[in-house]
Amino acid sequence: MIQSMTGYGKAAVAYKNKKINVEVKSLNSKALDLSTRIAPLYREKEMEMRQMITAALERGKVDFAVWIEKDEGIDPTPINGALVENYYRQIVELQKRIGFEIDDDSILPTLMRMPDVLTKTEVEKLEDEEWAVVKGCIETALKNIVDFRIQEGAALEKKFNEKIDNIERLMHDIEPYEKSRVEKIRQRITDGLKQIPDVEYDKNRLEQELIYYIEKLDISEEKQRLANHLNYFRETMRDGHGQGKKLGFIAQEMGREINTTGSKSNQAEMQNIVVMMKDELEQIKEQVLNAL
Repeated sequence: MIQSMTGYGKAAVAYKNKKINVEVKSLNSKALDLSTRIAPLYREKEMEMRQMITAALERGKVDFAVWIEKDEGIDPTPINGALVENYYRQIVELQKRIGFEIDDDSILPTLMRMPDVLTKTEVEKLEDEEWAVVKGCIETALKNIVDFRIQEGAALEKKFNEKIDNIERLMHDIEPYEKSRVEKIRQRITDGLKQIPDVEYDKNRLEQELIYYIEKLDISEEKQRLANHLNYFRETMRDGHGQGKKLGFIAQEMGREINTTGSKSNQAEMQNIVVMMKDELEQIKEQVLNAL
């Protein structure tokens, strides 16, 4: 089954006092176009994350994000008590030397605004246990987006089959007009000759010219090639995902045969059918851009 390049996947996991979130979004693209937003703690694993994403998604414009939500009530920013005491002692010494009054109501807020009083000094280090949790969360998000792509791919495949069947039906609708036009061409030329007074012509030569003219307008080969392309398109879809570009090439070849059929159609009814075939094919071309 084919896959769509459009997809969305998300996963979240709790670890100690934090919640780890992973989100992956993708749209169609000719190649893998990956952009990432990674929490600082996990940036050292960015290359490994990219390898995981590339292996799972293969192609598409992909936005990947991993971020952390912390419970600030459990892990508040610590107060540097030693630094606060040091600041207070310096203020008291200045008060003794200069003689200004210390307002008990404002001294604490002043101390709390001093540099580095509320600054965390510890540096977080990514442990193997936490990375294993993050990696599992990424794998879940990637599985979710792949499942989404498969679901969208099934809808694409249904749409493609519908359009292919329509083109095939329209191709058969041409046949009655194709058979009747031979006699119409013959009658039109003969009637034209009759309108020319005192004209003499070689009926054998006229027959030869008619055969040559009709052969130039014959669309049997175009119909056969188009039928082969339609069957090849179906077979390629059954090959599974990773066939999007190939399906695009087949659609182009289908367009060549339909255009040639249109250029050889000298009846309004046939040309109308060709226009409907082109409309069906255009819808395939638009959607095939989303196929992985």
